Amino acid sequence: MEKTVVLKTERLLLRPWEISDAEELFKYAKDPAVGPIAGWQIHTSVQNSREIIEKYLSAPETYAIVLKETGLPVGSIGLMFAGATALTEKPDECELGYWIGVPYWGRGLVPEAVREVLRHAFDDLGVTKVWCGYYDGNLKSMRVQEKCGFTFEKVIEDAFVPQMNERRKAYIMSIKKEDRD
Repeated sequence: MEKTVVLKTERLLLRPWEISDAEELFKYAKDPAVGPIAGWQIHTSVQNSREIIEKYLSAPETYAIVLKETGLPVGSIGLMFAGATALTEKPDECELGYWIGVPYWGRGLVPEAVREVLRHAFDDLGVTKVWCGYYDGNLKSMRVQEKCGFTFEKVIEDAFVPQMNERRKAYIMSIKKEDRD
């Protein structure tokens, strides 16, 4: 049986998603300001959110961003390794992805979560480099990456966005274990 990892920060618990989180997930993932800019479709119902938890958010190293003060999830963060990401095929590298509900934008919660997941990746999982990207226009995501020490690597002019079935300009950043703050 896989050990359940729960990561903690000052204000957050990062824990595996549970099917019982579907209503809270839907509350934020139905907002068109959240998913499409990050490359995924808005959720259409609580049942749809339940299916997303089962299909995508139950993947290893994928966490609900939970506010300690409420115990409720308000976003998601996770690591994808070779085979689940196009950014690397190296076993000691991974890609980081994240989002948070609109009411929590601008509070520094995502950088707080990112820093803890980077610590976990480098210190606990033996990762040497973490990749992260954002699509053209997603300045909030760009700022999170800059605040957390990621540096620019490249632009992919015609990146395929599978969940949206379209192509976009993508900016790719990375951080190496030895360069983290």
